[in-house]
Amino acid sequence: MAQKVVGTGARSGAPVVCVIGGGQLARMMQEAAIPLGIELRALVEAEDGSAGQAIPYSTVGAADDRDLITGWVGGNVVTVEHEHIPDPILREIDSRPSADALRFAQDKLVMRSELEAPHPRWYEATSRAEIDSSIAALGGVAIAKTPTDGYDGKGVAVVRSAVDVPWEYADGERILLEEKVEFDMEVALLIARRLSGEMKAWPLVQSTQRDGICYEVIAPAPVDQALLDRATEIATTIAEQTGVVGVLAVEMFVVGDRLLVNELAMRPHNTGHWTIDGAVTSQFEQHLRAVLDLPLGDTSPKAAWSVMVNLLGSDLEDPRQALGAVWEADPGVKIHMYGKEVRPLRKIGHVTVSGDDLESVKARAHEAIRILEGK
Repeated sequence: MAQKVVGTGARSGAPVVCVIGGGQLARMMQEAAIPLGIELRALVEAEDGSAGQAIPYSTVGAADDRDLITGWVGGNVVTVEHEHIPDPILREIDSRPSADALRFAQDKLVMRSELEAPHPRWYEATSRAEIDSSIAALGGVAIAKTPTDGYDGKGVAVVRSAVDVPWEYADGERILLEEKVEFDMEVALLIARRLSGEMKAWPLVQSTQRDGICYEVIAPAPVDQALLDRATEIATTIAEQTGVVGVLAVEMFVVGDRLLVNELAMRPHNTGHWTIDGAVTSQFEQHLRAVLDLPLGDTSPKAAWSVMVNLLGSDLEDPRQALGAVWEADPGVKIHMYGKEVRPLRKIGHVTVSGDDLESVKARAHEAIRILEGK
């Protein structure tokens, strides 16, 4: 893709952070960068994409264009909003998080085989015969995953034999087979680590999926202190072991009194969007502080409960037409739109509601989403 500079220039003396990726995560980093006087520069996929609309210092280009990226970064701090950047480029630009850390998020088999953390039972398979034998060893049903490039339910399937794998593959290609865990709930612990080693975590949250996509997040998760302490211990150990710089999201299954690590993300994460309105320091501000090696902010919640619900498509051509209707019904709802075209099950925005009563907060958030969906 040809380079196209949407904005240029650096304000004198401003800290500069370059972010690779043009989605809503980079867009929300800009919201955090503005009051701090940080100049955010983004490498975006499209000028009119989510981040390109909001970040004046954007450059259109591909995440695997080495010559473009190395020249664009210069000597500035560089971070990422997705994991799909080739390892040699990450190493050459000295990204934060580093290539050595990101490989745990980029490759699920590396995460499973090298990470000292509790996981579901799993096998690596490289042929149809190995897939079938792995499924048999896991009790006749398993979760098949592509080791790389899967997200939002893509590259994940429930399988009972090799013929159930819904994507094309050939003998020799790697597939991860995991036990199908009968979990009580899904939770996530977000923790930030700065370059010099300081770490701070937000409260554990509960997440609910719709078609493999994060739909609802409750902060804090309704769990006991022992499980919260264990989740924090697991996330802290992973942050230390990987040496991550920035925000780390550790997604886990709760199975009785056990926690099993499911996925990792080394960037701001959907389960942390509630922090924009519900915590003293948002995950996006914290990520910028961490990659610039600045003291980390207070992660305390502002209210007893916060509920974030994603807007996954809409019957409205433009859900912003419903902003007035949402606020007529409930002026306390916080709405975040991502500047994306409406498509089924596409993340095009989210709402957050905070308050003292969980059931009331949940009902208000879901009613706001119902209106934005045009239901």
